[in-house]
Amino acid sequence: QVQLVESGGGLVQAGASLRLSCAVSGLTFSTYSMGWFRQAPGRERAFVAAVSRSAEYTYYTDTVKGRFTISRDNAENTAYLQMDSLKPEDTAVYYCAAAPYFDSDRRKWDYWGQGIQVTVSS
Repeated sequence: QVQLVESGGGLVQAGASLRLSCAVSGLTFSTYSMGWFRQAPGRERAFVAAVSRSAEYTYYTDTVKGRFTISRDNAENTAYLQMDSLKPEDTAVYYCAAAPYFDSDRRKWDYWGQGIQVTVSS
């Protein structure tokens, strides 16, 4: 049984930082790319960031470049999203996902976590 479990969300003020974690079990973690997506109320789930199997490559949506950092620890089967300089428009439910190859299209991702709330107040 494949499980992806997010943690580390919460309520913070604009300008603050959060680090999200995604603990993965039930698959060979190092053979999967990992990604983060987010969904605000009334909007479609959108790509945020992805990291390749051995962290050789990372990709970010334009609105988070320079503020967010995706990483992974293959020894711990965990992916991370470090979020700095948070803005109110970052408020959303954040989901981690796994796929053999990273892609900005959510339809290409095979496994998903349950999501975790991030709220940024002004």
